[in-house]
Order: sequence, then C-alpha cells, then structure tokens
Amino acid sequence: MSGTDFTAGGAEAGDAGHGSVICLVERDGAAIADASVRALAFAASLAGSTASVGAVVLGSGAGVGAPELDGESLSDVLAYAGANDVYLVRSAELGTAYSPVAWARTLDQLAVSTGASAVVAAATEHGSEVLAHLGALTNLPVAANCLSAELTGPSTWQLVRQRWAGSVLEDALLEAPRALLTVATDAVQPPAAAASPDGASRQPATHVVTPVLSDGDLIVCAAESAEQSSGVSLATARVVVGGGRGVGGPEGFAALEELADLMGGVVGVSRVVTSQGWRPHRQQVGQTGTKISPELYLACGISGAIQHMAGCLSAKHIVAVNTDADAPIIAHAEYAVIGDVNEVVPALIAAIRARAS
Repeated sequence: MSGTDFTAGGAEAGDAGHGSVICLVERDGAAIADASVRALAFAASLAGSTASVGAVVLGSGAGVGAPELDGESLSDVLAYAGANDVYLVRSAELGTAYSPVAWARTLDQLAVSTGASAVVAAATEHGSEVLAHLGALTNLPVAANCLSAELTGPSTWQLVRQRWAGSVLEDALLEAPRALLTVATDAVQPPAAAASPDGASRQPATHVVTPVLSDGDLIVCAAESAEQSSGVSLATARVVVGGGRGVGGPEGFAALEELADLMGGVVGVSRVVTSQGWRPHRQQVGQTGTKISPELYLACGISGAIQHMAGCLSAKHIVAVNTDADAPIIAHAEYAVIGDVNEVVPALIAAIRARAS
C-alpha cells in the first residue's frame, strides 16, 4: 500500500492519448453501493485495454486500510468491477461526513495527479452533486445520466445519455480535455468476477491519499443520519416496497416498513404521498424523485402515473397490489394482486414470517 499527498501540481489530462479513468465509489453501509460498482464497470469499459481504472473511495471507513465487506475485501469487490488502482482517501477534515465540495476537490486533485482523461460517478444524489461541484471547480462541462461513452478523437467523446427521466435517449458530442460523466444507475449490468489465468482474483494496487483542503471546501459538511447509514438506500436497494394513496394514510406505512424490513429492502412512495405530507420527499420514486432499478418493486396502492413510472420502469420485476384492475401500473406489472393493500400486505407479512419460522 502506497501513500500520496496531493499538491497543486501534477500532470494535466493529455489531448493526444487516452489517460486513466477514475471513478467515485460510494459506500452503502458495510458494502460498496451497487450503483458505484456498475459505474466502475462503465469506467472500465471506457478505459478499454490501454488505460488504467482507479476507484476513489471516500466517506465512512475510507481511511481504514482495506476493510472487509460482507466476507470480501474492498480490493476484491473493486477488482471484479475492473479497478486497477484503489485510492483510499484519508483526511482528518473529512472524517466520515459527506462534504460535496471537499469530495469534488479531492477528485480534481487526483485527476490532475494521475493525468486522468475522465472522471466518472454513478448518477446518485451524491454522485450527481459531487460532479456538479467538480464541473464548477474546473470549469469543465458535466454530461449526466450517460449510457455509453467513447473517445473518438483528441478531447472528443461520443455519448449516449438519458433525458427526460429516461424517456428520451440523446446522442451527444462532448469536447473537453477531461470528461466528467455521471452514469445512469441502470445503464450497466453488474460485473462478473474477473480472474487471472491461474484462477486467482486480480488484485489492484492500493494507495492512501491525502487531499489538500481549505476551510471553504468544508463549509457544507453533512453527517449521515442513522437511517441513511443503515446500509440500504432507495437508489441502490435491490427490493423497494412502494406505497401510494391506496395505503390510506401515514399509519398505513407501518406495515410496508415491516414488509420491506423482512425482504431486506426499503420503502418508496408516490408523489401524492409526499404532497399529503405522509412521508418525506427523499422516499419519493419518480421523475421528480429518485429513479430506482431494484430486482423487485412491490407497488402497493399506486395508480402508476407517467411521472411515477418514469422512476421505476428500470426495475427487473414489478408486482402491483391495487383494488383497481384498470390502474395504469397493472399494464407494466409482471404480476398483479387485485385487492386491498391493507389486507394483502399483512397476509404477505404473515406468510413470510410463517415460512421463516
């Protein structure tokens, strides 16, 4: 493991060749966020066989050597996704808090130090915010929600990206000495484990880096709440239990919380639920909320307005529970249960508990 202190100098991104690609990696509790693993695989495809891929790990636990992640080392998980180098950011100023400007400053310094031709992040709330700050710091354009990217000439990138919550695909040309890209969370399939010819996992080089931060970089510094640090977020959850007007009121979400907990997932809601003040906006799924791509989306009492469906159509399986057999969401569901949410959900909870006992 090597150590690096950033300075103001370093190699700038070159116009002639394809430099390294670095990717912001977010933690999700005791694991690497699924969206970041996918973004890292995107970075690896962008780098091809001629450029190195660096995974930049900030946030909770980033400065603690190479921690174990659910039985696998951080290096193993990142190697599977294509990382050649892992940069563990250690900073007394950052600690475990989320500081978007400081994260952006760190990425900028690392990009300069490594001569990176591209900086990539998942299009999560954190990833999108950090790259927006990075664009402001460097005066470089940011291309959001990319599905693919290809270097077609000196400082020229051909992109395909999502617009209008994924309802439109845009072909775009990005001209910049360094590409700043966020990756649509459903754009890349999770990578399979990569192994060397002798069957051993390829291990990336690990570097501990210390950014140079000013007081101004740390003005905005948000500590994660207990709920947010519980290990599962709406954007990256593999199971989402959604609730809409049909739940009946704030008290109806207790059963949905219980069901989500039993299934290892989280609760999401429709816009009308947040408009009524039943649940916070951070749980909203849809065009003006969070776009999700879980293995399972169990939509309870949700009619399925266009704006809501724009946020959940990337789910691998949609199951709807609704009293209205003609609700728009039924047409998008793989399975539908026509019935009262307040009867179906408790029955489902009882069945899961009985099976587990």
